[in-house]
Amino acid sequence: MITKFINNKCLAVVIALTATLLVGCDDDPGVENYYTAKGDMANTYLTSRPETFSKFVDIINKSKLVNLDLLGTYGSYTVFAPTNEAVDAYLAGRSMSSVDDLSVADCDTIACTHIIEQSYFTTDFSDATLPTQNMLDRYLTITCDSDVTSEPGKVQIVYQINQSAKVIHRDDSVENGVVHTVDRVIDATTEMLPDLMKKDSTISLFYNAMKLCKLDELMREYKDENYTLGIDSIDQWFAQKTAVERDIVGYAESRFYGYTGFVEQNDVYAEHGINNLEDLKAYAKQVYDEVYPEDADVTDYTDRRNSLNRFVSYHFLPARIVYNMLTADNVLLKCFDRRHWDVADWYETMLPYSIMKISFPSGSQAGRYVNRRGVQNRKDNRGVFEPGAKIKSPSEAGRDLVAVNGVYHYIQDIITYGEVTQTVVLNERMRIDATTLSPDFLTSGARGHSVVGTGGVPSYPGQYGRSSDSADPNVNPNHCLGFKRGFVTNFEFTQKTHMHVRNRYLNFWSYQGDELLISGMFDITFRIPPVPEGDYEFRIQTCLGFDNRGILQVYFDDKPCGIPLDMRKQGTDPSIGNKPDSDLGDQEAIAAYDKSLHNRGWMKGPASYGSIGQDGTGNPFWMRDGMTEMRRIWTTFHSDGKTDHYVRVQQKLDMGDMGTFAFDYIELCPRSVYNNEYYPEDKY
Repeated sequence: MITKFINNKCLAVVIALTATLLVGCDDDPGVENYYTAKGDMANTYLTSRPETFSKFVDIINKSKLVNLDLLGTYGSYTVFAPTNEAVDAYLAGRSMSSVDDLSVADCDTIACTHIIEQSYFTTDFSDATLPTQNMLDRYLTITCDSDVTSEPGKVQIVYQINQSAKVIHRDDSVENGVVHTVDRVIDATTEMLPDLMKKDSTISLFYNAMKLCKLDELMREYKDENYTLGIDSIDQWFAQKTAVERDIVGYAESRFYGYTGFVEQNDVYAEHGINNLEDLKAYAKQVYDEVYPEDADVTDYTDRRNSLNRFVSYHFLPARIVYNMLTADNVLLKCFDRRHWDVADWYETMLPYSIMKISFPSGSQAGRYVNRRGVQNRKDNRGVFEPGAKIKSPSEAGRDLVAVNGVYHYIQDIITYGEVTQTVVLNERMRIDATTLSPDFLTSGARGHSVVGTGGVPSYPGQYGRSSDSADPNVNPNHCLGFKRGFVTNFEFTQKTHMHVRNRYLNFWSYQGDELLISGMFDITFRIPPVPEGDYEFRIQTCLGFDNRGILQVYFDDKPCGIPLDMRKQGTDPSIGNKPDSDLGDQEAIAAYDKSLHNRGWMKGPASYGSIGQDGTGNPFWMRDGMTEMRRIWTTFHSDGKTDHYVRVQQKLDMGDMGTFAFDYIELCPRSVYNNEYYPEDKY
């Protein structure tokens, strides 16, 4: 067992957060054309340009939380450096004449706001929020616009940070990261989510409803004061052997809470004839009395069963998710067959026993949507199309919607957990990624996080890992976030269980490129997301054929699901019997084989997702074609729409620390899909 790597910045380097987009509003010529300050660290870059940055350097020198020596160390940094003129304008706005008038606390705030401990070039920017917190534990939002240049017909992309500071010189590469010059001191977000929403006059009707229900009081948590980084024996792992590679695993210095809102602006309500709070109360009552008639007489707006309370609650997730991470990012889209499958994720909301779907269709209607069903702009294979509510991007929103403990997004239609949502939109197979099953995986940024550069070299293109068997964190860029027992919402696990979220790989045999890796003599229990009333199959994606996989016993609501499964077996083992489609004949023969495989409790992997080359090129190798990437049908169950259900996964083979369960995703599939003679379940 390798000793856990400890250094002062946690694991700030080890904790690589969410992946960024490589495409979007960028016209950058490519990293090979960046200016490079050869031999310069970020601190030298700043100090050698006093005519531009001397006042920002003075601020850093006065800060106690940041110093120039830090920016002279090998690592991975993004510095948004305000010019002397930008600092002068900031000081004038506060009726100050020099940096000497700033307090140490002021300098701490300014310095930490402008530095991120991860390299981001403009090719990593998108119309979204940078996924890694700055050193003030805040998130910076990037918005993009076009700017006509002096050259006829030439349009330049302009980047703004928190819609306040413009990037006026970009992508100066230094030995330990990148420096962008900005024309203003970046505003530091200090407000909690409800307070930020209160200031937004365009959502006053929704905010007043939220305030009446006192739901704003549920969204004021920010940091878990009971969380400690203390070392358990199992946490000594640092370089975790997986199958043919190792992950470098660290633990967060702090545990944060977060919230995500999807909010209609006043003009959206007006389009539906809702012009005041009484109209909104009546609308909510009409929707929710239909699906919860037993609670029609609940008039206390603070009661979670009240119709207005339900309406508002359904608009929030108990995790912070920025726009570009609501679904797979643009780089990962290369791995999907989007002609037959809209990229989608499902999340539990703050309305008890409810779930929300976020889709990212391709084509002319591309964008993120709440509760959309179909494929692109057409009906799905069961003849259903529901357009859903489009989510505005940060640039479309026109203002910064990111608070200290969360983010809200404008939506262009009203969303509810009403009859249509429950019986139409969600009456489909839900493929729920394991990395979305706890708000902690999402708020921490562990899901979809980027890899870390090595030896001070930025990890461009930055997002996706590569196989490495090195235990040296300076060589192996695959730095992953581990989770401590007792601090993971929806999960319980034993002292002998190790759990971390892996960074994404383009060439990885895993849906959406990542997974929850569970190791040791593990024993975990997790709560599955709530689903509408009905009968369902419960499935787990299972990667077979590796010696360290061990033997699993699965329990559903404390009842064992058949006999233990030896995951060391290949999918082609006679007890499983997987065969490639090419060996089966025509489509009729393939369909018949799929049915017989299903009857034996197995399904091939989905045809909608596949791994591609680690350089981001090549055609996907579809999971359906892999003989080891299979879905195991563990049980069927009935949901009454108001009861929690729990799954326990236990290692039965004592393999010491090295036994692993590569937990990729679950499927909750309604009976109308898995047992439908008119519309058989599709292969996607």
